[in-house]
Amino acid sequence: MTTEPPIPDPALVVLVGASGSGKSTWAQARYRAQEIVSSDDLRGVVGSGRHDLDATDDAFDLLDRIVAARAGRGLTVVVDTLGLDGARRRSYLAQARAAGLPAVAVLVDTSADVCRARNTARDRPVPAPALAGQLRKAGQVGAELDGEGWDLVVTVRSDDGVRSAAAPVVSPATAAEPARDPDRQVILQVSRFPWGDDPATWLREVALAADAAGFAGLALMDHLIQIPQVGRAWDPVPEPFTTLGMIAGLGTGLRLGPLCTPVTFRRGGVIAKSIATLDVLSGGRAFVGIGAGWFGREHEVHDLPFPSPKERLDELERAVETMRALWASGTKAYAGAHVSLPETTSYPRPTGSPQIIVGGGGDRSLRIAAELGDACNVRTDDGFEEKLAVFEKHRDRTGRDVAVTVLDLPIVGRDRDDVWRRVERARGNAPAAAYAAKHHAATVQATAERYQELFARGVRTIFVAVQDLASPDDVLALAPITAR
Repeated sequence: MTTEPPIPDPALVVLVGASGSGKSTWAQARYRAQEIVSSDDLRGVVGSGRHDLDATDDAFDLLDRIVAARAGRGLTVVVDTLGLDGARRRSYLAQARAAGLPAVAVLVDTSADVCRARNTARDRPVPAPALAGQLRKAGQVGAELDGEGWDLVVTVRSDDGVRSAAAPVVSPATAAEPARDPDRQVILQVSRFPWGDDPATWLREVALAADAAGFAGLALMDHLIQIPQVGRAWDPVPEPFTTLGMIAGLGTGLRLGPLCTPVTFRRGGVIAKSIATLDVLSGGRAFVGIGAGWFGREHEVHDLPFPSPKERLDELERAVETMRALWASGTKAYAGAHVSLPETTSYPRPTGSPQIIVGGGGDRSLRIAAELGDACNVRTDDGFEEKLAVFEKHRDRTGRDVAVTVLDLPIVGRDRDDVWRRVERARGNAPAAAYAAKHHAATVQATAERYQELFARGVRTIFVAVQDLASPDDVLALAPITAR
């Protein structure tokens, strides 16, 4: 079988082929049962069985209603009928257009001999004259599909049986250790801490699992109260520098740092001291994600000032400049564009050169990243392309080599059923399709492919914070996304 092009998801997919061609087998290997609408199965629902031809009209009436309902909600729907009726195909194409879904036709092109042999082996074979007519029509339908305006026409050829498309699951215990490419790294960001009665053991096992799974590093979110996007206000959120110090002693090769630490919690000089210490304790593996801060509630609760956006961004500029000054050699005075220091005595100095990653999506944050940072971090959800374009404009103006890193908050499952179970658990009252799209809900293999696309367009580091990470086993299950 030839390699098939990737099919958009969600999409309205119409299967086309004669009886016995393998349409249902192809669909079942790739889609959840709930996503496939089969005319044969619906005959069994509204009639005496899958082959009750008297129930055909009622079955197709029900099929059309299901297709319309799923497409209207933006959900993938796979139409498993013969697909040889041009008028019916065009009606599904129109429904896809009305719903704003990609319209895909999958032509399962199997030899007549194989179709006949499969048909003969069935309990209720299609009458030979009827099958002969289907095969004649199937031989002509390719030209019709080309002229109907489908967004994608996929031809599947198999005379030996339609193979499953399910990619083999990579076992972390047996997977080869991936090479850690400094320009293509996947770092695990931990933002939830369901550690039960033994926080230290949970943290230790999650960090060791991240190392075993091939992650290049581990980042911790820096908040004083758990943020609403992740959990409840009373869920635990550890102070990151203390926690990273513990993890630094585990003997892993993980890069370590906060993503992102707000300058409203600590002045730049204190951040410089903390990161330098972490770098020394970890043997040169520290980085620092830094931002202006945004969550006013945590400041009020902890009696911290929460200045205006302009003042916070001013402080972000001062913090980055202060860190660089205190990490440089010597103890001389420093006078820069944003800060002046009477001396730069601050020991220990970092063992290496901790990367300064500036996070934020506003124009000024992106400009600060381009002018002062080593990297710019943007989220991959709403507005990603626009923010990246703004940053690249600022970077081009400065002429500096500033890396692009991204924060990805996906829903990742073992297979499509697992993905949608996770979507349903997490979406609350949000529409399922919109929530799945916002969080890039996909299998681990599909997520790995998306990450390769991000790397191909110039992203150097992907920070991944899965929505429902709860245990070391959840981390190990992500091993395929770290291969690069």
